Amino acid sequence: MRSSLIRAAVLADTHVRGRGARPLSDAAYELLADADVILHAGDILVTEMLDHMSEFAPVHAVLGNNDHSLVGVLPATLEVEVAGVSVGMIHDSGPTNGRAARMRRRFPGSAVVVFGHSHQPVDELGVDGQRLFNPGSPTQRRRAPTRTMGLLELRAGEVVSHKIVDV
Repeated sequence: MRSSLIRAAVLADTHVRGRGARPLSDAAYELLADADVILHAGDILVTEMLDHMSEFAPVHAVLGNNDHSLVGVLPATLEVEVAGVSVGMIHDSGPTNGRAARMRRRFPGSAVVVFGHSHQPVDELGVDGQRLFNPGSPTQRRRAPTRTMGLLELRAGEVVSHKIVDV
């Protein structure tokens, strides 16, 4: 376990087809620049975007339903430890109804489950206090009021803070 504060920038559903000049907003880049680690819950689309994010911090990512070119590159699910906190990652957590119990069964040892797919931000406690965290999308808000990312601050096995940030 690390005793220092670790800042995790959390993204999903970037849907960027190539690196481009600046595929994300300035606010999104500020979060990436301050991050110690980046967690991406799928729909990245291309390896260039993975490479681009890794210029800021180490990236942990899972395969999204639109990540056709990343099949065999990214896992469908992932469990990583960040500052002593177990984080489960999956792109599509399924329907809202029953999600908390389903994620507890899928990631029984994870304190946090990061997911995406819906483009709808979620930051709530599930079964037995497991945090369910969907950062929304920094590029395609769809039905959400704004484009968003997430920020998790972790230290010594604890989630110190968690928030959805408009970008």
